[in-house]
Amino acid sequence: MSRTPQGAWILPYSRVVGQDDLKLALELNHVAPRIGGVLIAGQRGTAKSTIVRAFALMMYGELPVTLPINATDDRVVGGWQLDALMRGQTRKQPGLLEEADDKGLLYVDEVNLLDDHVVNIILDVASTGVLSVQREGLASAKQLSFGLVGTMNPEEGGLRPQLLDRFGLMVTAADLDTDARHRMIRTVLAFEEERTRDTSEWLDEAERHNAAVRDRLQAARERFSQVEVPDGVLRRCAEAAGQLDAVGQRGEIVATQAARALAAMDGVPRVEQRHLLRALPLALRHRRPEAAHGGTFDWGPDDHARIKDLFDAG
Repeated sequence: MSRTPQGAWILPYSRVVGQDDLKLALELNHVAPRIGGVLIAGQRGTAKSTIVRAFALMMYGELPVTLPINATDDRVVGGWQLDALMRGQTRKQPGLLEEADDKGLLYVDEVNLLDDHVVNIILDVASTGVLSVQREGLASAKQLSFGLVGTMNPEEGGLRPQLLDRFGLMVTAADLDTDARHRMIRTVLAFEEERTRDTSEWLDEAERHNAAVRDRLQAARERFSQVEVPDGVLRRCAEAAGQLDAVGQRGEIVATQAARALAAMDGVPRVEQRHLLRALPLALRHRRPEAAHGGTFDWGPDDHARIKDLFDAG
């Protein structure tokens, strides 16, 4: 599907050029929601929003629930309907988190510009799956499940280390090389032309590819809990985190979950070393000391070499 129920057109997910890490992170977070969300860092014009919306449209048939920058606690967790209160009545008003539970995905654009308190609430619910409300005469606890995606432009400010760590996976929107830029231009121009036609084999083919991805991810999500994680993989994960001086222990847990999700996507019964090696940059790039304290989020050849040696030795 490339058209929203409201009639807006979105480039099909399967037609997006490049950004393989970004797409993989979204897919892993869908297969294993307890990963706790994806943070995407990148400059303006790097297709961050396009990919998130295309993914939501492919997986859920509609655009994600989008959190406005000025969102209040009431808007996020829910509260009382103000118009009903003015008439002396009490009616609950569901918040955006419950709406995300219905629709599947919560999208927080420019998350680094949000109030820290609001970000912390969202991250807590995304990672625990529980929305607990104790305020203004409301007392409730609900089980919620939704994918969480936040985007940020590092040029406009960062996130505090405590909040940065709460995002399960992190990716940076990569710059495209010349060949990829060429393919991207051709793809966008083709999309703009094909969407005006009454019928389009180009769009039909994209939908077939989207359907295949959707079925693969749904099947992986169903078998995720059946995938075994050998103790040797857990040991290698702990060694890699130590090699990178990862701050805290959340990164190792997330890396294991991501590797398990990747194995489920591959349709194999147990996690292999290659799955962990692929997952580690996504789970640990923002938990290195330099990244956690305002440094770069880039994952370079030196970082890869530091953990690759462990796998080669084993």
